[in-house]
Amino acid sequence: MSLDVTAAPSGGSAARLPELLRSGGTARLHLTLAMADYDHVHGLAYGDVEPEGITLTPLLLPVEEIFFRFLKHGEFDVSEVSFAKFLALTAQGDAPMVGIPVFPSRVFRHSALYLRADSTIRTPDDLNGKRIGIPEWAQTAGIYVRGMLQESYGLDLASVEWVQAGVNQAGREEKVRLNLPNGIRYSSRPDTSLNDMLLAGEVDAIATARPPKAFTAGDERVRRLFDDPQAEERRYYAETGIFPIMHTMSVRRTVFERYPWIGTSLIKAFEEAKRIGLERTLDVAVSRIPLPWIASFASDVQKTFGEDFWPYGLEANRTTLEAFCRFGHAQGITERRLDPEDLFPKEVRSSVKV
Repeated sequence: MSLDVTAAPSGGSAARLPELLRSGGTARLHLTLAMADYDHVHGLAYGDVEPEGITLTPLLLPVEEIFFRFLKHGEFDVSEVSFAKFLALTAQGDAPMVGIPVFPSRVFRHSALYLRADSTIRTPDDLNGKRIGIPEWAQTAGIYVRGMLQESYGLDLASVEWVQAGVNQAGREEKVRLNLPNGIRYSSRPDTSLNDMLLAGEVDAIATARPPKAFTAGDERVRRLFDDPQAEERRYYAETGIFPIMHTMSVRRTVFERYPWIGTSLIKAFEEAKRIGLERTLDVAVSRIPLPWIASFASDVQKTFGEDFWPYGLEANRTTLEAFCRFGHAQGITERRLDPEDLFPKEVRSSVKV
């Protein structure tokens, strides 16, 4: 991170900012920004949108690489981060980052439950007492799956035998220390994969954001629990108001504490980039996104979710944030139950109204 100074007098730029501005020069904070290549962040990634007072160096990377480099080494000033890891670190009170309520990735997870085609399991209630494979207990998608199964479909999490393994490769491990609730039965299988255990009948079902390779290959031995996941997800949203948040944006704590104004600048810039992206998606004159009927589909989504169907900010997402805090505490991800206000500093919890 550095402060870029143009036409500046000599000396420390940060300390002499008032003098710099009086002299007619300009100063902008230089920050690195790591995020995936989402359509709704292109404005920031390619320089069409500039945050007030900030010059960004964007790094568009796979999310797995972003999370590893940011959580392990703190390599970036502003970074996308797993919502589950962020929740756990925030609850512990020693998070090296602060969150800003910008949520680049959101995915409903009713499609994440896979069974063998010959399974007698037909409804979520049938999962009680079964063996379910998971890639990680402390994974954002899995937390949402277990939370919705428990609260909306009556699954007793303690009745299930949970088996952890890589989805398609052996050797995957949990990335955080677990503090499982009393009664939860959990074991790890580093020698195999969820895909292979499902096909071999070693587990009754698996819950995974990334499909097992047998399913993606069209293997008729594997099916989803819900025949029409999207219809079930629409019903779930109508009943609960929960639109699952997978990732949040965050700022290295040392940077934010020195320059607390950057939170609002970043939020405003992300909002503008998103506005441009949604406008592009809804354009009926030309096909900005290479999918047939995408504008019509997006217009239909607006009828369900509202004009801004990808909302940022605390209040617009309070229902989902409260649910995730509740799920996380019930599943032992956090020792204490957090409130949405605990997730973000006061500077970014609300915005000015004119």
